[in-house]
Amino acid sequence: MLPLLLLGAIAFAQTQSGYQYIGAGLAVGLAGLGAGIGVGIAGAAAISAYVEKPQERVWYLIFVALAEAIAIYGLLISFILIGTK
Repeated sequence: MLPLLLLGAIAFAQTQSGYQYIGAGLAVGLAGLGAGIGVGIAGAAAISAYVEKPQERVWYLIFVALAEAIAIYGLLISFILIGTK
């Protein structure tokens, strides 16, 4: 009876570990997808705004950088998910 309980505990621990890696992969992948879409939209708008008002170019770069930060947040969440046991 005890060996079966130990095998069950090991299988449960491996399943939890597998779910952590799947969650970490989803966090990075979906955050990267969202950041890519956001950078594409913000970059296109920034270029068109830069043509009209070149003196405001710092603000346009800030908006693009905010969209890129989403991918970094996803990476941090994946590290948190992998680090917890």
